[in-house]
Amino acid sequence: MPSADLTPSEAARWAARAGLVLPEDRHAAVAATANHIHSVVAVLRELDFGDTPPGSAYRAREERPDATA
Repeated sequence: MPSADLTPSEAARWAARAGLVLPEDRHAAVAATANHIHSVVAVLRELDFGDTPPGSAYRAREERPDATA
């Protein structure tokens, strides 16, 4: 589903809707950051994790330094 990028004015409107004060000089930066996050999430949604076990299937091990002779 294609979508247009978030514009700076839309970023300001969404921030105000969430009760956040967003200075005017930050509108463009916030919109750019939101657009970047959206593009990363879109790529992640396309990945097939069908054969990947859930994270709970892995156990963290204690790190061992390399043995030296």
